[in-house]
Amino acid sequence: MSTVTTHEAFVHPALFYRTDQEYTRQTLAFLREGLTNGEPMAVAVPGPNLELIKAGLGSDAEGILFLDMTEAGRNPGRIIPKVLRGFADAHPNGRVRIIGEPIWAGRSAVEYPACAQHEALINAAFEGRAVTILCPYDEVRLDPQVIADAKVTHPTLISGEGHESVSDVYDWQAVVDRYNQELPPAPDAAAFSFDDEDLPAVRKFALAQAMQLGMAGQRLMDVELAVAELTTNSVVHGGGRGTLAVWAEQDQLVIEVRDAGLLTDPLAGRRPPKPGQLGGRGLMLVNYVSDLVRVHTGDDGTTVRCYLSL
Repeated sequence: MSTVTTHEAFVHPALFYRTDQEYTRQTLAFLREGLTNGEPMAVAVPGPNLELIKAGLGSDAEGILFLDMTEAGRNPGRIIPKVLRGFADAHPNGRVRIIGEPIWAGRSAVEYPACAQHEALINAAFEGRAVTILCPYDEVRLDPQVIADAKVTHPTLISGEGHESVSDVYDWQAVVDRYNQELPPAPDAAAFSFDDEDLPAVRKFALAQAMQLGMAGQRLMDVELAVAELTTNSVVHGGGRGTLAVWAEQDQLVIEVRDAGLLTDPLAGRRPPKPGQLGGRGLMLVNYVSDLVRVHTGDDGTTVRCYLSL
């Protein structure tokens, strides 16, 4: 495997594999090229694939950062700031090489739009940076629409045999827009309309609902943080008021905040603040404590819906 890696260019290929053998052969070739070049490397893929790569590398695995993506990237919204930027920003000199597999068989239909947007937004987050991020896709177990979207979000495509081509449908912004989907109405959920004077009360309301629905321990602190950040954002950026709703959905607590604001920055919540920056951390913190965050923004306002496991 060889990709064009000029010092300044961001390189973002998708690898389409059908067997464990293809997966191992191509990912190991990618990593060994990085070893030859002396590049810092990280691998963030689901656990079973992580073990395939470790076993294939043997002693060459030393010095590579390994992360189970089903844990580190459970919420697609935190992969860019915490996993990818977290590693790349820690190695600012020279090219950095990463394998990131954020979409695996078992991702739910509720999760997938956030996953597709994540893959698209990588291109904006790393534009002009000396970073190479290889994203594997299982052609056998993933839905055909996932494979089709991958060809739109990745400018370079690599087959399981190692053949490399340029995507003729690459248009990452189209995927961001397509999956900016209006969220279905909340079920018959407890709701609280708030303005700036109600911020303490709306937090207490959310915590009471969360406890009633079975949330306890550390997760209650996560609920409190998420509600505080989202409701404050509504007051400051969303027209001064909003509506919060809380309900349980399968084994997750769902917190939704709707307001009249328009979210114009597609990387909001995914861009780590600069050193010394005041503010700008709210939605990123929500991404960090949530298992999933879905966002819809349009002329009628913005809805942020976050999911936390009970």
